[in-house]
Amino acid sequence: MFSKELLKGKVALVTGGRSGIGYGIAQQFLELGAKVFICSRKEKQLKIAAEALSEFGECHYHTCDIRKIEEVQVIAEKIKAVYGRLDILVNNAGGQFPALAEYISSNGWAAVINNNLNGTFYVSQTMYNAFFAPQKAGVVVNITANVFRGFPGMAHTGAARAGVENLTKTLAQEWAHSNLRMNCVAPGTIESSGLDKYPDFIKEQFEIGRKENLFGRYGTVEDVANAVTFLASDLAAYISGTTLYVDGCERLSTNRMDIVNSIKAIM
Repeated sequence: MFSKELLKGKVALVTGGRSGIGYGIAQQFLELGAKVFICSRKEKQLKIAAEALSEFGECHYHTCDIRKIEEVQVIAEKIKAVYGRLDILVNNAGGQFPALAEYISSNGWAAVINNNLNGTFYVSQTMYNAFFAPQKAGVVVNITANVFRGFPGMAHTGAARAGVENLTKTLAQEWAHSNLRMNCVAPGTIESSGLDKYPDFIKEQFEIGRKENLFGRYGTVEDVANAVTFLASDLAAYISGTTLYVDGCERLSTNRMDIVNSIKAIM
């Protein structure tokens, strides 16, 4: 689909790159000539992922909790020591859990907001100050979610992802003078290892949703990676501050109350 040298010479950081969508993005970047850093909190799994990804190109890893700005600053220094530059940042790390809004604890709410929204800002700000502003060049792609009509059953991540989308619009304007582009990719339901983390009653709803999708399938990790690569490359040189949905029209046609109804059915 893309030229094999599309990202040749580029240095990229993919947060949450040890599995699922993040891993797929990192692999595609490597296959297209980029040098890639991946990070996540769990070193053992991160090391295994980096070793596997190294079959496709030059891949480094470093543990990082994006909720802690001091750890984010450490990985910036690590990238600077190895390559002296960063061209592409993919903010993919995040997490959530299904719950009715009235039962989300203050700790649960804060954890999801801190990870998905605050972490995205900490990494973006740190890499901007360390690399993109001095270089007068850079690209950021934020991975969000299908929040087009709200996110019933996951109010915490819906709020956080909507916050990231607005943050993207804001920073795209504030940082345009540094020749930085920032966009979002909003996946619908994607067939990845991330689906394995949900309880069985939610997985059952996924099976129903697959049949109801207008294309009769869910998205693949490659579908998302293709969109990210496009926005990260010079092919999208005049695109900034926008959100690209990769969802097979899921945002327009599906019942957004499916998770809520599934939770209520077992209560």
